[in-house]
Amino acid sequence: MLNLRDQKVVVMGLGRFGGGIGVTQYLVSQGAKVLVTDQLSEKELAQSLARIKSLPVTYRLGEHDHDDFKCADIVVVNPAVDPRANAYLQTAVSHGAKLTSEIRLLTQALPNRERVIGITGTAGKSTTTAMIGTILSECLTTSKTWVGGNLGGSLLPHLHEISADDWIVLELSSFMLEGLDEDKWSPHIALLTNLSDNHLDRHGTLDAYAVAKQSIFNHQQPNDIAIFPPELNHYFTSFSQYHPLETPSQDIDLLIPGKHNQLNAHAAMLVCEQAGIDRQRAVTALGEFPGLPHRMQLVVEHETVRYFNDSKCTTPSAAMLAMDAFTPGTLHMILGGYDKHADLTEMAKHAGQVCRAVYTIGQTGTAIAHAARGGNAQVIACDTLEKAVSATTTRIHRGDVVLLSPGCASWDQFTNFEQRGNAFVSQVLNFSGEGYPAPLK
Repeated sequence: MLNLRDQKVVVMGLGRFGGGIGVTQYLVSQGAKVLVTDQLSEKELAQSLARIKSLPVTYRLGEHDHDDFKCADIVVVNPAVDPRANAYLQTAVSHGAKLTSEIRLLTQALPNRERVIGITGTAGKSTTTAMIGTILSECLTTSKTWVGGNLGGSLLPHLHEISADDWIVLELSSFMLEGLDEDKWSPHIALLTNLSDNHLDRHGTLDAYAVAKQSIFNHQQPNDIAIFPPELNHYFTSFSQYHPLETPSQDIDLLIPGKHNQLNAHAAMLVCEQAGIDRQRAVTALGEFPGLPHRMQLVVEHETVRYFNDSKCTTPSAAMLAMDAFTPGTLHMILGGYDKHADLTEMAKHAGQVCRAVYTIGQTGTAIAHAARGGNAQVIACDTLEKAVSATTTRIHRGDVVLLSPGCASWDQFTNFEQRGNAFVSQVLNFSGEGYPAPLK
């Protein structure tokens, strides 16, 4: 565990949405001398800065400065920043600084690793994490459940509240796991939901991406528990107790649609069984699970047409699962976004077969539109999300579904998937529920 008292710590990236707030608060509480540096301006960061204005923190905003990194003892890095490709972090390392992250600081400080559940995977990990948190919160009466990692805010400011009997549920990205692997840390219960092409712009190949995901199992002990699909055993190994994640034989009652959410629920229940939760109690708890914003979120139903916001869907495999949640021939699918160099051909062709219409946006829109043509769907190249939503209004039929499930990241046109999802919600409500009625065929 890092000694933070009197250490010069650089927090690289406060974030417009406050990603660095929790770690900054924690570092100050531990007696560190903190400098927050962000390439965004003071005006752009006003909301985040207001939350830490009372703290004794030095700021460098609107730029990074190599001198700050030369003087640092420790640099807290956003996991999305690749240290191998960042000049400022290379400067820090060459001058003897240690690199860490919010999740690494958290796992080092948690009171009991045997009460930690980690979830990773290409698709479904956020919903599965939330489902596990819901089950444990509903079913446990003598201990608390804390959900963190990639989902929710930082748990660092709450460390003084977390007891050794509490359960900690962490969504862990491949980027986070690379750092945790350096610390030789794995959770007591580790779940990998699935694996397909993602983040190849950083990892390069699917094999390299799988190696990063393997880190969740690498440092487990014999009494720990590893859960992953048996068809992935050529990618993943574990020396702990292995429980295969099989396809469920029957569905349970859920508020959120889709076979993929049945898979998420099955994975969540399997994890919770290992944590001592009765299966029927878990089923009951999930029956009221409302889903997460931007994950198959029902925005509005207008004159029998349902509009779903699935902006968190940033991989082709997740997009295909979302398509298959609805009756073929009724779906208006908005696809496309930032190019992470994943193969989008299968996704596009599948959309061309099962959708009534496909609307493409963003950097990958042209390639998706080209691959989707020749099927049953009408394909409309729209470039922007606003144009795509507008285009649906003259093509929808009663009983149809309009779905934003892009299969790509948002960074070409939006700051993040939340901003993209919020834009979709706003435009849908303007065109349908709260604006003028959309014409129906």
